[in-house]
Amino acid sequence: MKNWGVRARVLLVAVLPMLVVALLLTAFYTSSRIDDVEQAHAARGKAYARQLVAASEYAVFSGNHDALQKLTEASLAEEGMAGVIIIDLFGETLARSGQLDEDIALARELLAESDYVSSKRTLRVIEPIYAGQASLGTELNDEAFRSGSKVLTPTLGNVVVDLSRSALDAQRRDLLRTGMLTVLAALVGTLLLATSMSRGVSGPIRRVADAVSRIGKGQFDQRVPIVGGGSLRMLAEGVNEMAEELAGMHAQMRGRISEATAELRERKEEAERANMAKSRFLAAASHDLRQPMHALGLFISELSQCRLDAPSRHLLGQITASAEAMEDLLDSLLDISRLDAGVLQASVRAFPLQPVLERIAATQRAAASDARVTLRIRHTDAWGVSDPVLFERILGNLVSNAVRYSPAGKVLVACRRRGDTWRIEVRDNGIGIPQHAQENIFQEFVQLQNPERSRDKGLGLGLAIVRRLTAMLDHPLELRSTPGRGSAFAVTIPAGRREDVVDAPAPEREPGDLGGLRVALVEDDPLVLSAMHSLLTSWGCDMVAAPDLELLVDRLNARGGAPNAIISDHRLARGASGAEVIREVRRRYGEDLPAALITGDTGPDALALAEREGLPVLHKPVRPARLRALLNRIAANVD
Repeated sequence: MKNWGVRARVLLVAVLPMLVVALLLTAFYTSSRIDDVEQAHAARGKAYARQLVAASEYAVFSGNHDALQKLTEASLAEEGMAGVIIIDLFGETLARSGQLDEDIALARELLAESDYVSSKRTLRVIEPIYAGQASLGTELNDEAFRSGSKVLTPTLGNVVVDLSRSALDAQRRDLLRTGMLTVLAALVGTLLLATSMSRGVSGPIRRVADAVSRIGKGQFDQRVPIVGGGSLRMLAEGVNEMAEELAGMHAQMRGRISEATAELRERKEEAERANMAKSRFLAAASHDLRQPMHALGLFISELSQCRLDAPSRHLLGQITASAEAMEDLLDSLLDISRLDAGVLQASVRAFPLQPVLERIAATQRAAASDARVTLRIRHTDAWGVSDPVLFERILGNLVSNAVRYSPAGKVLVACRRRGDTWRIEVRDNGIGIPQHAQENIFQEFVQLQNPERSRDKGLGLGLAIVRRLTAMLDHPLELRSTPGRGSAFAVTIPAGRREDVVDAPAPEREPGDLGGLRVALVEDDPLVLSAMHSLLTSWGCDMVAAPDLELLVDRLNARGGAPNAIISDHRLARGASGAEVIREVRRRYGEDLPAALITGDTGPDALALAEREGLPVLHKPVRPARLRALLNRIAANVD
């Protein structure tokens, strides 16, 4: 009712009292009329009964049953008569005609407080038959039935009359119908009158409300016509004044907004130019930095295969750790770039979750031991549907983050079924995250507890990558955390089944065997070319390396055969492209020749080009394990 308009309230005030009064009056008069009809019906039955009493007195006294039977049968001719019975003083039936209601007893005591008894079908009247003076002897009159001055009249029996209620019920229905029609007529009349009144009251108010609504939508030229007087006139004038003031303020505001928009556009263009310059600088710096890092990684990998004494082996481990830290930073920046560019493609399939959890536990066990953290993986037989590589990256970053910020604490990884999905939770009892900072931690390089940027606390990119990967895979990510009590990250993925997996054909080579695999390598950086050639040769590959396409083709022809795979740098000397080299080599030696691009460029253009060409990309610095995994996949398909 609080949300009702003026018109609805006027209608309610006018209709409700009238409706209540009409209902009460109609109910009262209808009820009184029904009572009167029933009393009249009962009086008619009582009159019938008394007539029968008078007519049957002598026959009852004399025991003339035939006369009584004829009398009862004749009484059925009366309108509404259902049945008649005459009984003696001891309850024995003397005469009976018609259908009597068996649900009502014949006892005279039923009428102690009423003139009749009523049931659903009939209305029963019971009248006693008294012995008259003429029926008794004088001696009996004088001796047996006189006591002092009071004469005792004996009862010979009872006349029981049942009247049908059908006529009574029909009259009651007519009365109820008449009452309802009366109420309906009163309601219709009241509604018509109230509607007319509400229009006169609510019309001006609605015009004001419509004008205010249009003014609120920006139609400041709208005005309310001045009609009537009193409060309505003051309201209309006030609305018109408000519209004039708003029109002036709106004109001023539009001018200010135009000025602010122009200034904002100029600053936006400046920011875009600065951002483009930053991107070009980072791309160039990243490419130039990745070249020597790539060569360094290859040389370290080759050196690790040599026999070294203990001090040299220790020094090699330190160099490897430093190089891996740099590679982790470059890889994280590369992942951010690829995700923002939208060129990373997911390979979604069903896979078991337990092997993923076990690999993550094995990877994080050393870090957990150093931090004195108890890392537990709850066993599960669950199968999920996702990209297993990207999902492992998501979960690995969450577990690494939990271990790093739960010193001497506990970290638990568990799976729970939720309908058709699996909810994988990473819980810890570490330092926790304040509510106001729970959104900021998913931004790049944000670390709440590392103002000194200590390297052992990570780079601040793990959760940013998690947020982007879960959004790309459409996996809901949730965070619950309380400072001082720990955090719980949860990732939800669709449930899968073992039956959804298509078994891959068995490889024809032994895993890891690269012996005799002929690899064509194109790299214009002499240092990188030397490192790649040396490393792949140590793996057993038959290498054909060159800095450009022409020299590569000459050397392939001199070796007398097509390569099994092509690996080319993306940017080559004199503006050449690795994609162009691959296309030309495939044209000469086979369109289905396996190929891959190696690049230090993290910009979206290089990633989009590789996506269009359908080429896998290895980003510098290339980790030898990734390069070897790629060559293993190629070698598995070589006869």
